[in-house]
Amino acid sequence: MKRSMSRRTFLSQAAAVVASPALAQTAPTLRVVDAHTHFYDPTRPEGVPWPGKGTPLYRRVLPKDWLAVAAPHGAHETIAVEASAWLEDNQWILDVAAVNKSIVGFVGHLLPHETDFAKHLKRFAPNPIFRGIRVSGNDFLENVDKAEFHSGVKLMADLGLTLDINGAPSLHQHSAKLAAAVPELRIVINHVGIAGDAAHLSDKWRSGMKALGAQKNVFCKVSALMEQTDASNKGPAFAPRDTAYYKPILDQCWNCFGEDRLIYGSNWPVCEKAGSYADQFKIVSEYFSAKGRTASEKYFLKNSLTAYRQLPQ
Repeated sequence: MKRSMSRRTFLSQAAAVVASPALAQTAPTLRVVDAHTHFYDPTRPEGVPWPGKGTPLYRRVLPKDWLAVAAPHGAHETIAVEASAWLEDNQWILDVAAVNKSIVGFVGHLLPHETDFAKHLKRFAPNPIFRGIRVSGNDFLENVDKAEFHSGVKLMADLGLTLDINGAPSLHQHSAKLAAAVPELRIVINHVGIAGDAAHLSDKWRSGMKALGAQKNVFCKVSALMEQTDASNKGPAFAPRDTAYYKPILDQCWNCFGEDRLIYGSNWPVCEKAGSYADQFKIVSEYFSAKGRTASEKYFLKNSLTAYRQLPQ
């Protein structure tokens, strides 16, 4: 009850969403929902399957660490996304969320085609923080046409849960077909559909995004822009920080999904491979503030409510 009241109060007070980078710095009481963060702890006895040892991401990453970089931009609420394939790591995040009210939703890791999927889903789904699952790459591509996969995602739809899909443009047409086959299922495409570097977008990505946008139950996270640039491979100092550089991606997303189905996600801490939290926030804030206050409110808050239903509306 205490958690519910806290979030209901949050919504009643969130009369506006950040409309510019300047406001983000000067008005921390304005809030956004960051719909894509990762939390993990390599110091656990069992360790973690991701990220790998010896990388900058291999460190303890918890909600308080995210709040330290996100709160100055008005983001106090987040949807955590599980990158681990270990079943019990779903419970680990739910346990973290139980003592960290900044986590208002959780996208877990389960595979709809597996024998015990319904059993595992029914274990986690009663927790109101559990808002769905994410399927990536070959796990999706090799199983999406199976009857078991369709049965699993229909069960998700019946439970009011959402399917995140993460992967290359080769997944897009299959994802659009799934959306058409199960129109009651809400689908969220991660990381602008893995567009790649904005300087050389593929026709396959463009046509795939158009196909996805044509399905009204499909949403898209505008996230991971900087870390997909070729220059980011050289290190975080090299990824472009100019909003105009990413305009080809942003415009295609806008044209395909419009103001009602684009969602903010930082992809923190992975975004640090290309720049700071502030860097990625500046790019999307500048772009959406130029679209007007209504579009900004939808992108930073309202569309995630529709896609995930993670907060009272």
